Amino acid sequence: MKQGSDLIQLQVIWSRLIAAVEEQARSLIRAGFSTSTREAGDVSAGVFNTRGEMIAQAVTGTPGHINSMARSVKHFIDVFPVASMEEGDVYITNDPWKATGHLSDLSVVTPIFRNGQFVALFACTTHVVDVGGNGPSPESRDVYGEGLFIPIMKIAEKGRMNESLLQIVRANVKEPVQVEGDIFALVACNDVGGKRLLTIMDEYGLTEIDTVGDEIFARSRKAMMDEIAKLPRGTWHNKMVLDGYEAPISLCAAVTVDETGVHIDMEGTSEASRYGINCPMCYTEAYASFGVKCLVAPQLPNNAATMACITVTAPDDCIANAKFPRPVVARSTIGMFLPDLVFGCFEQAIEGKVPAESTGTLWNIRLGAQPSGDTRGFMVTTFHSGGAGARPAQDGLSATPFPSGIRNVPVEVTESITSLVVWRKEFRPDSGGAGRQRGGLGQIMEIGNREDAPLTLYARYERVENPAKGRQGGQPGAPGRLTLGSGGKLKAKGLQTIPPGDTVIIEMPGGGGYGAPEERAPEALALDLRKGFVTAEAAKA
Repeated sequence: MKQGSDLIQLQVIWSRLIAAVEEQARSLIRAGFSTSTREAGDVSAGVFNTRGEMIAQAVTGTPGHINSMARSVKHFIDVFPVASMEEGDVYITNDPWKATGHLSDLSVVTPIFRNGQFVALFACTTHVVDVGGNGPSPESRDVYGEGLFIPIMKIAEKGRMNESLLQIVRANVKEPVQVEGDIFALVACNDVGGKRLLTIMDEYGLTEIDTVGDEIFARSRKAMMDEIAKLPRGTWHNKMVLDGYEAPISLCAAVTVDETGVHIDMEGTSEASRYGINCPMCYTEAYASFGVKCLVAPQLPNNAATMACITVTAPDDCIANAKFPRPVVARSTIGMFLPDLVFGCFEQAIEGKVPAESTGTLWNIRLGAQPSGDTRGFMVTTFHSGGAGARPAQDGLSATPFPSGIRNVPVEVTESITSLVVWRKEFRPDSGGAGRQRGGLGQIMEIGNREDAPLTLYARYERVENPAKGRQGGQPGAPGRLTLGSGGKLKAKGLQTIPPGDTVIIEMPGGGGYGAPEERAPEALALDLRKGFVTAEAAKA
C-alpha cells in the first residue's frame, strides 16, 4: 500500500478486524452453556485469509487455543478444498493432532462469502465440559479411551445443521445439553464475525481481504524481526523437571537466536508417557512460541507472520511431540510449562526481563457424581490456579493463571449448577517464594457435596514434588498438596473417590521468588504480614 491516506485506511481496517474477532469471541462467551466457555473464557477466535493463514485473533482467549488454532485451519482446507466450500457450510473437529491438542476442545471453521465469492474463514475453539470416555482423568492408555473423536467434517451444510452428528454427540457425553449448546454457540460466533467482516468490506469497497492481510503480514514480520535483531546471537539451554505420572519428566530446550528468527529445539525431552499427560506438537508449538512472544515482542500483533519467525522442534514421540494414538487429555500438564522452560533459556541472554517460574499448568478442579434416586449426576470443571512467578521489579500475581490467562470460575456459579459446596477459598499463606520480589500466592479450597453421595475427583496436578523455582537468588514457591478433610492424603494424578460427608482440600502451589530474600524492602514485608500473605514464623526465617 502507498503512504498517506492508504496507510491510515490500513490502520483503520486493522482496528476494525480486531474489533470483529473480539466481538466474535465475546458472542461465544455470552452464548456458551458450559462454565469453561461462559465463565472461564477458555476459548479462541480469529479471522483467516483464503489460504488459511490467521490475520487477526481476539484478545479474549488462551495462547494454547489461539496459537494451535492458528495452524489448524489449513488442515480443514486439506479436507475441504476451497473449490468445494459453499455458503452455509460449517466444519468441526476435535482431532488433537489437527486442532488444539485434546478431544475436549471443539474447533469450528466457517467460510465467508461476499456476492457469491469466497473471501475469508473464521475459526473458533472452546473447551467443552465432557466428551465421554474416561472423562478428564489421564488414566487412559490411548486416545480411544478419552472420549468421542470427531474427524474434520461438516457440522452444517448449506445452513442446515448435521443432526446425525449432534445425535452421536448427545449419546456419548454426560452433559448433552451443555455440549450441544456450546456447539451452537461456536457456529453462531463465526457467523457474527463473518457479518462484521462483510460490513467492513462494504464500507471500504474491498472485494477481498487477502491483499490487506498480506500487507499486515509484511509489516508484522518486519516488526518481529526488528525486535529479534535486538537480541544477542547465540544458543542457550535449560532443563525443567516435572512430577510426571509414573516417573519424573525432563523438559529440555535449546533456544537459538540468529538472523532467521528464534528457534527452539527440545532434544533431550523425556519420552512419551503411558498415561494421558502427553502433548501433541501443535500444543507444544503454541505455548513455546508464546513464551518467546512474551519476552521479545509482547506489543506486536499475533498472526501468521509473527508466529512464522519462531520455530519449534522436538524428537518424535517424546512427551512434547506425542504421536497418534497416545493419550493426550491432560496435554496442558506439559504445554503450560513451556513458557517457563523458554524463559530459563532467555534468562541467560537478556538481563532484568525474565520472571521466576510460575505454577504453570492450571489447578482446575474436576468433579463428578453419578445420578442416584432423585438427584441428577453431573460433571463439572471449575478453573483455578496457583501463583505466578515474581517479576524483576514486581511481586508475582496471586491465584493468577500464567500462561493460560483463563479466568477463575466464581464459587457461586459452581454451587448453583451442581450439588457441590465450597467451604473455603482463600489465599495460602507462605506459598509465594521468598525474594526481593515475592512469588504469587497459591490458594486453598475445600469442597464437599451437599448430597449424601460420593464425589469422583479427576486429579491431574503438577508442582507437588517439584515446586516453581526462583530466579536470581529467589526461593521456590510452596509445592501443592491434596488431602481429605478427614485427614487422608490424595494422589496428584488419577481418578479418586471423595467419600460421602467428606471434603477434598486443595492447596495450590505458589510462584517462585525473584532476587535475594534479604533484599526485600522492610515495608513490603510488613505489608505482607498485615495482609496475612506470610506468617510471622516465615518472615523471621
